[in-house]
Amino acid sequence: MIDLETVRLTYYPAKILTLKAQEVEVFDDNLREFVDRMFDMMVEHNGIGLAAPQANVSLRLFMVSLDGTRENTTVFINPKLDLSGPMECNEEGCLSFPSMYTKVRRYRDCIVTAQDVHGKTFSGKAEAGLYSRCVQHEYDHIEGITLANRMGQAARIMNRRLLKKLEEQHTL
Repeated sequence: MIDLETVRLTYYPAKILTLKAQEVEVFDDNLREFVDRMFDMMVEHNGIGLAAPQANVSLRLFMVSLDGTRENTTVFINPKLDLSGPMECNEEGCLSFPSMYTKVRRYRDCIVTAQDVHGKTFSGKAEAGLYSRCVQHEYDHIEGITLANRMGQAARIMNRRLLKKLEEQHTL
């Protein structure tokens, strides 16, 4: 059972962002209400993707909506990725790291197999571009990998003040 009272956007360095999330086992109204809250939170913060750990819930679930609309949102539960193609380097941001952008190397393509909010399995291909990058970014979150983990040494030095500020503001 997801405690909907504790759902909130989490920021670096929250411990929940560093943990491998747990499989979703129950597909019920509570889960669907949580997904609705996640969507509202993603739109409120002008995101195009959000993972459950970013909403303070350690579950293997994330959503992507490149245009920020509910009808174009795909929810991926218990996803598995098959990565392919060449690696590409592009700038990424993250709702858990406000105002921070850094270059990240990712595979160009990926095939995702996941479940929807009713537990039905589906598969899809995310080819080159923002959608593929976003799926991989959100997948990182459920694996406990953050933008800070993906930064090279030069980016870490460039962003050290912002990282320190986040640590000071969000350390409980």
